[in-house]
Amino acid sequence: PVISNIISSLKKLEYRGYDSAGIATFSNNFIDEIKCEGRVDKLEKICSKKTFAGIVGIGHVRWATHGVPNKINAHPHSNESVSVVHNGIIENSDELKLILIKKGFKFTSDTDSEVIAHLLASCVMKKKGLLETVLAALDKLKGSFALAVIHQDNPDNIIVASNGSPLLIGIGKNAIYIASD
Repeated sequence: PVISNIISSLKKLEYRGYDSAGIATFSNNFIDEIKCEGRVDKLEKICSKKTFAGIVGIGHVRWATHGVPNKINAHPHSNESVSVVHNGIIENSDELKLILIKKGFKFTSDTDSEVIAHLLASCVMKKKGLLETVLAALDKLKGSFALAVIHQDNPDNIIVASNGSPLLIGIGKNAIYIASD
């Protein structure tokens, strides 16, 4: 399970300052998401009360640019099929949000990042593969971003993309890490 590696990695980003933290992993084709306002130590305590079996996961520490610091606005942003973490600003998020609301998507946060999760789900509904889904969504995004995406139909994969924001990939013996720092 990757949960302890993600927590450890998020702790290394504490120097940046942030207002919330979260993790999403896969277990039995189900996205398991935990988020909280505050420090990684708080997230770690919440996670310690639960068993995480996922071997693929994403985590994020957030500094609020859209919406107040709270659990709802924390990353990752997930829906039934996809989870995404995002660093940057999506300049056309309001426009995309209106389009997605008309398609029946429900928004719970005030973030521009939740738009990405629903946009990806919208593209998945068109029966595209994960890479094609992400590429189709990227074509619609305006702004700077570094993002990581996991999808329930591709539980062994993480798709990453960057435009104007840093994105680092580290390949180790037993793990692959990504970061936007």
